[in-house]
Amino acid sequence: MKLIECVPNFSEGHDLNIIKQITHEIESVEGVKLLNVDPGKATNRTVVTIVGEPEAVINAAFLAIKKAGELIDMSKHKGEHPRMGATDVCPLIPIANITMEETAEFAKKLAKRVGEELKLPVYLYEAAQSDKKRSNLSVIRAGEYEGFFKKIKLPEWKPDFGPAEFDAKRGATVIGARDFLVAYNVNLNTTSTRRANAIAFDVREAGRVVLENGKPVKNADGSSKSIPGTLKSVKAIGWYIEEYGIAQISMNLTNINITPVHIAFDEVCNKAQERGIRVSGSELVGLIPLKSLLDAGKYFLKKQERSIGVSEKELIKIAVKSMGLDELSPFKPEERIIEYLLKEKTDARLISMTLVEFVDETASESPAPGGGSIAAYVGSLGASLATMVANLSSHKKGWDERWQEFSAWAEKGQFYKDELLKLVDADTKAFNLIMTAFGLPKATDEEKKARTKAIQDATKFAIEIPFKVMQLSFDSMQLIKAMAEIGNPNSVSDAGVGALCARSAVMGAFMNVRINAAGYEDKNFVNDVVAKGKKIENDTIALEKEILEIVNKKIGI
Repeated sequence: MKLIECVPNFSEGHDLNIIKQITHEIESVEGVKLLNVDPGKATNRTVVTIVGEPEAVINAAFLAIKKAGELIDMSKHKGEHPRMGATDVCPLIPIANITMEETAEFAKKLAKRVGEELKLPVYLYEAAQSDKKRSNLSVIRAGEYEGFFKKIKLPEWKPDFGPAEFDAKRGATVIGARDFLVAYNVNLNTTSTRRANAIAFDVREAGRVVLENGKPVKNADGSSKSIPGTLKSVKAIGWYIEEYGIAQISMNLTNINITPVHIAFDEVCNKAQERGIRVSGSELVGLIPLKSLLDAGKYFLKKQERSIGVSEKELIKIAVKSMGLDELSPFKPEERIIEYLLKEKTDARLISMTLVEFVDETASESPAPGGGSIAAYVGSLGASLATMVANLSSHKKGWDERWQEFSAWAEKGQFYKDELLKLVDADTKAFNLIMTAFGLPKATDEEKKARTKAIQDATKFAIEIPFKVMQLSFDSMQLIKAMAEIGNPNSVSDAGVGALCARSAVMGAFMNVRINAAGYEDKNFVNDVVAKGKKIENDTIALEKEILEIVNKKIGI
């Protein structure tokens, strides 16, 4: 499935009724998921995030742009954020199985429809704009709403679509395609916009214009000479937010692979301190990829010389606290992380249960979860025990210089644990797919063929899942062995129990491989996977014996 994200910015941040009417239009389109609605009172602006298949997304965006134009009167609009229209900007972002070039074509299609059907001036930007002189959003929006009555009459600023007449009520809009952008504000302990702007100029890529006697110094080509800021792929301005009573550095991180959010935060901290100002926290506008917060959590843990091999939840907590993302309002990961919003509840039904719920579900008359899911869970417990030993070892008194060594082991353990946990639900999904396939109709020859294929496909999946459990559980035993050998000696018994869990996971999963393989018609595949499985099982038993000998020798009794 091709997926794109759309993040329209509407020039209304106060009237929740207006915002609701706009988002209602989005939600009326099948195939589109409304992920986030983020209104800001001081900016008088709402950032909406939607995702779905391209045609559905641009249909939803069109309806939202139309409704915003009906409800928002730009002639009465005031706000801190630069703006030029009721729907100020509407970017499309490639998310899955689609190129930037394809996304740009959808942006052009949307812009053409808005211009022609709504009679609204539309400008293309970023990847959708072929004229690079007018592809930058800040260049297009220069002069803002108030200046566009004259600007739109200039030949070089004729809209890409729609009339070359500025609409006093609706303004104009900018539609384009771009990479994922993180809108991020850093809070300062000052009310001075001028000082906030000075810090923004220090860090933003464009930097500041060089002045002489109050006038810009020109380069040979006539352009203004500037001193670049310290952060690449960052746009920034300073402003005062009356709602919070503080000034902020408002940043757009246009390439978080070049400048991640934690680096932007730390650099603003450094530049603010040089000017006698302190950073008190920060604020995320809209959504953020999971990796950004995980990387931030690891970054701040490394600065403390602490193990980064902790859970995803803990890494997010460290990131939020380190950057003060919860200073102005509670930060709810389930509402702000894009992957969490896209995840279906059924993807993690079992592992979301409490221990008691999971045990009760297993003990019920339902055949799933069964041995395959339990094997995966036991394997994850084995990896977790070894990870615990690594983390305890990383901050053992007297072993401070070894924190990185054990942190690396703990990070591997978290990987095994997380992957095995995913397979707990995947194994039950495999069982359900087989049951569904057997329930398909078989009245006609075509239906019989389709049913047979579905059964065989589901059976292969049901073989592959426990085989993955075997591989991961066996691989985790290298970590378990290392922790038995070099880990905190007070926790050697935990490594021993981890080895027992890993062995049980491998042997239990192999039973599931074999019982499902009995119903699969491709005997070459079956023979290959069973032969590999036997080797993994034998190697696991041998390695478990080695680990237990180490453990029992260290215990000594």
